Amino acid sequence: MYNKNTDKDLVSSLVTAGLGAGIVTSFAVSQGQHPLLALGITAIAAVFAVLCDRSGLL
Repeated sequence: MYNKNTDKDLVSSLVTAGLGAGIVTSFAVSQGQHPLLALGITAIAAVFAVLCDRSGLL
């Protein structure tokens, strides 16, 4: 029914994943987590989400 193999570019996937992880990161920082640690976790989560998207796991 839906074409899951659309031609999405890498930048839009990375921005979408980064925004999603950034929401959770902002909550973690508001609860007292160190901002650099939170940014590192956000970067790792965004890269992992893009890799899963590119490999077809999502």
